[in-house]
Amino acid sequence: MLVKFAVKNFRGFADRIEWDLSHPSNYSFNTYAIKDGVVKNGIIYGPNGSGKSNFALAIFDIVYHLTQKYKKEDFYKNYVYGGDSKGKVLFEYTFKFGPQIVEYSYGKNMFGMLFAESLSVDGVNVFRREFDKLELDEEQFPINADAKKNLQANANNISIVNYLLTSYPLSKNHYLILLRDFVNSMLWFRSLKANEYIGLDNSITQLDEYIIQNKFVEDFTAFLNNVSGQDFIFVKPNPTDKLLACKFKSGIVLFDDIASTGTLSLELLYYWLKKMNNASFVFIDEFDAFYHFKLAYEVCKQLFNLDCQVFTSSHNTYLMTNDLLRPDCNFILQNNKIKPLQACTEKELRFGHNIEKLFRGGAFEV
Repeated sequence: MLVKFAVKNFRGFADRIEWDLSHPSNYSFNTYAIKDGVVKNGIIYGPNGSGKSNFALAIFDIVYHLTQKYKKEDFYKNYVYGGDSKGKVLFEYTFKFGPQIVEYSYGKNMFGMLFAESLSVDGVNVFRREFDKLELDEEQFPINADAKKNLQANANNISIVNYLLTSYPLSKNHYLILLRDFVNSMLWFRSLKANEYIGLDNSITQLDEYIIQNKFVEDFTAFLNNVSGQDFIFVKPNPTDKLLACKFKSGIVLFDDIASTGTLSLELLYYWLKKMNNASFVFIDEFDAFYHFKLAYEVCKQLFNLDCQVFTSSHNTYLMTNDLLRPDCNFILQNNKIKPLQACTEKELRFGHNIEKLFRGGAFEV
């Protein structure tokens, strides 16, 4: 699980900003949102321009140099904080794999090139590289002089994590294998101007075709009805069809031609829900941009029922309720800080409190 994340000098974040998921409170309700002492589910709120989208993208930077998963082509555009365009971007991750705590940090320049990288397990350094200096635990990873010299120079910008993964036989429970598998299974997506995603998958999928080929039409029909109350009658497709069609008294109409923006967004969510069984960490940016507030609530219930860590960003304070989550799982991002609600007030928050009303009344200060 992701336990802690910090970034500095990335896009709008000039100063270091840290998100700590390792200190949930002792609330006795909605315990599904906590797993192994780590926050498993949550929603990030914040004013427009506070950095919610950029913060999520920063978390997924690790996907870019440790995996071959799908990535946004424009990721490195405006990569470094504008006030220090020649500076370095610094990332810090803390993961919990069973009893082990793995800390991984690195730095990149404005072009996304690694210039520093380090990893430790339970506080013990495994490797540390900065520019042309390299420290490596050679008891764990014996290395000859030439290979070490090449790693120090690192002319081909390879991650040392990836080098170790491909150069040494490791057990399936080795921390590097667990790290690799976790990052390979991370997923970020959003559906605003276009459907965009990072990680988990490597294919560009036509959603209607995916549903048809996998014989999910009836399941998709039930999903739309369960979460939104919509009752579509789909024409039974042929295996070679690429588009869903709906049946009406007056004839047949393509689903894409009559579905609202919100319904099409639900189709994208349906697709990813089918994939999320293999996910480790999911972040959905502005997931409810096209949803009715009650629909957003129903979607959250489905998302937070998954085994993996799932977080979203939203402006919909209807979701800020103890019926869905708890104060330590609702976060406010503002002024280069991110904090859970209970850390933003001196008031003791209980299940019976209307935290949305408190929020709208200005009771929380980051």
